Amino acid sequence: MPETLLEQHAAALRLFGEGVRAVADGQWDAPTPCTQWSVRDLVNHVTGEQLWIPPLVTEGRSVAEVGDALSGDLLGADPAGAWERAAAAGRAAFGAPGALERTVRLSYGPTRGAAYCSELTADCVVHAWDLARAIGADDRLPDGLVEFSLKEVMPYADSLAASGMYDVPLDVPAGADAQTRLLALVGRRG
Repeated sequence: MPETLLEQHAAALRLFGEGVRAVADGQWDAPTPCTQWSVRDLVNHVTGEQLWIPPLVTEGRSVAEVGDALSGDLLGADPAGAWERAAAAGRAAFGAPGALERTVRLSYGPTRGAAYCSELTADCVVHAWDLARAIGADDRLPDGLVEFSLKEVMPYADSLAASGMYDVPLDVPAGADAQTRLLALVGRRG
């Protein structure tokens, strides 16, 4: 199991990348558990999240300063290549000396780099499940990433649906495993 935050982030990126590389040519328009997104939309979203890291963390820019520079289609004709480049850029930005201690200016206010990295790691884990479900791949998530993501999501689980970024949390059956609990917190039925 990865031990540091940067290792968790790298493991989540690898997991999502495995899914991206597994997408068959005819699956890019397939629906995902994120009902508003196709597979391509989902991959574009997570790719975009990684592309935001360098300007926000390395360059110290705000969301407003970046503006819509990272809007629209970020995948082009090579979605897997676009993902790999974005993941490498995000990993490098968070891995730079002092990056996790910096203050990052996000849309909801100043945030420590480590908190931003944790948030994106958990989001990447959940979206790896979404992608696996959409393409019919094995959707079992690694235990260590599930536990990490549960710890990240639990403190603000009640406000996720209000953000408009997640569905309403589902009831968790008694004795549910960690993956089922994580998915229920973000409105997904495993």
